Amino acid sequence: MLSKDVADIAARYGLAPLPVEGGLFRRTWAGPTDETGRPAGSAILLLLSAPDGLFSAMHRLPIDEVWHFYRGDPVELLLLSPSGRARVEPLGPQLTVPAGTWMGAQVAAGGRWALCGTTMAPGFVPSDYQGGDAEELCARYPSVADRIRVLCRPDAPVRMSDA
Repeated sequence: MLSKDVADIAARYGLAPLPVEGGLFRRTWAGPTDETGRPAGSAILLLLSAPDGLFSAMHRLPIDEVWHFYRGDPVELLLLSPSGRARVEPLGPQLTVPAGTWMGAQVAAGGRWALCGTTMAPGFVPSDYQGGDAEELCARYPSVADRIRVLCRPDAPVRMSDA
């Protein structure tokens, strides 16, 4: 059961659980699709909540993703670059995560909830999502192993369904 404030925000914006990745979301825009079914662009709203265990699990995408902060408490993104660099970035008004970067997001320590959004061009399709395996990521990025484990769901699938 969600905390009252998070349930109220989810109802106000029509948010539902985001499969595999986590958080509550709603797709707010998808541009026209090409012959493969990929939209020209896409945008979502995303609600994260520390007390409700709502976070964006470690994953990577083949396309740059722009994150937006709308309201609530600070959000931190763990970013793991293909070159081996690991860093934690606060989500300001916007933050671009380069294609191929492992990412996970959560409300910063001491916070309760945050309403964010993401935009991609070309747009997101479920086959883009590659979820992270905690042990593989910890072996490659040992300096942030504790954060990686917090942002992984051990029994979750690593791919989204196209359905």
